[in-house]
Amino acid sequence: MTVVGTLVAESLRDDAVVAAVPLTVQAVVRVAAGDPTAGQPLIWTMIEFDAPDDRLDDLVAELTDAIRPGPWYCDVRTADEAAVVFAGRAFRYRRGDAAARAEAERFARASGVPKGQIDWPD
Repeated sequence: MTVVGTLVAESLRDDAVVAAVPLTVQAVVRVAAGDPTAGQPLIWTMIEFDAPDDRLDDLVAELTDAIRPGPWYCDVRTADEAAVVFAGRAFRYRRGDAAARAEAERFARASGVPKGQIDWPD
């Protein structure tokens, strides 16, 4: 199994380093997906990646320190588990667990993530 995720480059702190886990970049895409009223730039750089599934714990820990506070997150998942990582906080749950996903969604809203961006795959 593999960890699959999408990281918005603009979500990273200015001093962030994401290097502890080898990432294989599948695509880098620029899209107009941001919400300037939420403090986000309009144009985002989306980095679609995968990583070894035995490194999920390390990746989540590193992203928790790398994501900037505010309306940002990074979602990663394996075949069985989803993780949604915010600055200083991560939610991990079995894919399909509606109650656990709802908890992550509540945190996202409280962090200022616009409703339309609370759309990570489950």
